[in-house]
Amino acid sequence: MERLTIFKRLRANPVLVWWMDIKSFAVFLFRYLKKRLLEGMGHFETGKDVVVEGLVAQRGRYARPFLHTGMIGLFLIGLMLAPILKGAVAGEDGIGGSILGVIGLDLAGITTEVSVKPRDSVVTYIVQTGDTVSSIAKKFDVSIDTIRWQNNLKSIDAIKPNQKIEIPPVTGMVHKVKRGETIYSIAKKFDVSPQQIVNWPFNSYADDETFALAVGQILIVPDGIKPAEILWDPKRYVARSTPDAGVVSATGQFVWPAAGRISQRSVWYHRAIDIANKAGPSVLAADSGRVVVAGWPDGFGYGNRVIIDHGNGFQTLYGHLASVSVGVGQTVSRGNVIGRMGSSGRSSGVHLHFEIRAGGGLVDPLVYLK
Repeated sequence: MERLTIFKRLRANPVLVWWMDIKSFAVFLFRYLKKRLLEGMGHFETGKDVVVEGLVAQRGRYARPFLHTGMIGLFLIGLMLAPILKGAVAGEDGIGGSILGVIGLDLAGITTEVSVKPRDSVVTYIVQTGDTVSSIAKKFDVSIDTIRWQNNLKSIDAIKPNQKIEIPPVTGMVHKVKRGETIYSIAKKFDVSPQQIVNWPFNSYADDETFALAVGQILIVPDGIKPAEILWDPKRYVARSTPDAGVVSATGQFVWPAAGRISQRSVWYHRAIDIANKAGPSVLAADSGRVVVAGWPDGFGYGNRVIIDHGNGFQTLYGHLASVSVGVGQTVSRGNVIGRMGSSGRSSGVHLHFEIRAGGGLVDPLVYLK
């Protein structure tokens, strides 16, 4: 009776009949695929065991023939592709093929130029016919004394074609640290301020807080001078002192912010000047404006600092201060005291880090401080 009832329902509902057929087929398909998968895995395991036993028994007997055959195959493929690649890259005349032609590259007009990318280490240069120490120094933007000291040249003419010489990344000395040396002793040895060594971005330290050095490490000493040497190019090393702070400059120029010695000029890795003075004198606002930063907001870097917005597209920054005498939002006049020179932040001694910012970038302060 119950079966008859189910049969009547199925006849009355064709959709239900269709759904039950689909369900039955799905169950059958699942069981069939599962069985075939298990049978396939069994065959795979059996074959794998046979292969492994054979390889173990032969103990790598076929490894060498396999490698040799593979290398020969790669060689033959390369031999067949060589003419095609040559035509695509260099063309039949050896100057420009389809690939280089697409990008419009004229190999005949290519010349070798010294990379403008900032160099972080010593490079080797092969002297060309017609080269002089002066021309090489100009090409790499270093002093002739730098090349002289790095290569132990006895005279300015002591180079010849095809000679390999080493070019430091910046004017100064390349020094290998010895036991007991510090950035302070090395700075004193090469007549620079320790901050100049710290400012070189590619120098590393065993301890970034104390600037500790590791024995044997290579240290770049920008503007360093080899002791007891007569300079071939003394103009590259002339020290300059600021005039008395507080002298009002003409319109469009800035007052010197502090008195002292310029221990670091503006270079590509240090777009500012450092003014050193062990006495730690007052620091003055270079021009009138509104204070937008005052203090030590990030706990590192510039240390205590003041940034003044002059309202004419210029901002000035005064870094590494021992103390700050102004607050954010305060207006200052040219020559007002804004703090005292110090050694806070990433600093190796008492000095002022002074920046002039214009157009979203940094400019050389010495262009404006006259």
